[in-house]
Amino acid sequence: MKFIKDPINQFIRLETSSSIVLFGTTILALILANSPLSADFLDFWKKYISIDVPGFELSKPLYKWINDGLMAIFFFVIGLEIKREILTGELSHIKKASLPLFAAVGGMIIPAVFFSVLNAGNAGGEGWGIPMAADIAFSLGILTLLGKRVPIGIKVFLMAFAIIDDLGAVLVIAFFYSTNLLWTNIFIGLGIVALLLLLSRFNYYSKYVFFIAGVLVWVLFLKSGIHATIAGVLMALTIPLSRKTDTRLFYKRSRELLDEFLEDCNTQENKTVLSKKQLHTIDELEELTETTTSPLQHLEHTLHGWVSYLIMPVFALANAGVIFNFSGDSNLALSLNIAISMIVGNVIGIFSFSWLAIKLNIAELPENVNFKQLAGVSFLGGLGFTMSLFINNLAYTNQVLIDSAKMGILLGSLVAGTLGYILIRLTVPAK
Repeated sequence: MKFIKDPINQFIRLETSSSIVLFGTTILALILANSPLSADFLDFWKKYISIDVPGFELSKPLYKWINDGLMAIFFFVIGLEIKREILTGELSHIKKASLPLFAAVGGMIIPAVFFSVLNAGNAGGEGWGIPMAADIAFSLGILTLLGKRVPIGIKVFLMAFAIIDDLGAVLVIAFFYSTNLLWTNIFIGLGIVALLLLLSRFNYYSKYVFFIAGVLVWVLFLKSGIHATIAGVLMALTIPLSRKTDTRLFYKRSRELLDEFLEDCNTQENKTVLSKKQLHTIDELEELTETTTSPLQHLEHTLHGWVSYLIMPVFALANAGVIFNFSGDSNLALSLNIAISMIVGNVIGIFSFSWLAIKLNIAELPENVNFKQLAGVSFLGGLGFTMSLFINNLAYTNQVLIDSAKMGILLGSLVAGTLGYILIRLTVPAK
């Protein structure tokens, strides 16, 4: 089991430590938004940045560059995770995928319905997608607070659930939060993606070709009306998972190269400057290493840290800042409806759909996990922060609704996370 647990634990450690950074930047954004520096802080993100070359112009406020540009990389990494999990991970077998799949479906449908019923007749009904999303970084961060007492099955389930939930959120964004579509651009973009998929099918991959193609697809989607971040997910699906060099060959050849390198070190007079032979050996080692790791796994490993420690915190800094206003300028009903839907809607949806799948013998509980602990994880599924804020920006254009929804997201995430922590702590025996 060690070869299974180690990658999972490494992933959890990364997500957990990044949740601390994400939490810190969120608190900082809230403090600045409600301080004497509020106007300067909020206006900073609205400053326009333009790219103007002959025949092409792109001008957007800074927060849009973050939401449409940097977040495309975030969605690219999500796409890589989804593809890897479907092909080789927790979603590669029906029995493994059944429980998180049912949980994710319940965690998307019920909160959306809950919100639509609660908010019926009130402003902001188009924000039904906000309470659907889950935030894996914060959720795993909360589980880590409980230490080693938490069974690995809970962590694996939460990871798989969050990945499927992210996929659902991507589909919701693509089909329901994209407007005024320019189909010519979309078809050209999809044509480029199809060509890359064909190249990938024949195990051809060039980071330069795929990067240039990715930028083209992103621009085409940006100008088409469909949200540009969808380009990130589609591009991720074109990245090959296959390796060119077998691990045994890598081990054998790398030992030979290292022996050659050491032998040259022993006969070398100048110990400061490497010889040409040593430089060639290092080049061959780099090439050997690159071909031993699949392009998909290499990109996921390389970009995950950047996304976790830079892109998500910057996104939170630009989007989480909200002025707490409980006067007539805010829509408290919308805030409460979102918060309730995130908490109650998710716990009912995730738990009931999971229970039904288990009772129908379609899925089974993870090892050493009971229904009480599953209920605790269901509360954590209501912690939606990052993706909820993202959908909020797509759903609303009215600033009052945007800010009111932010307050609901923050409240709902705080309560859901707290209740999930308490319930799991009470139901998981101490070690």
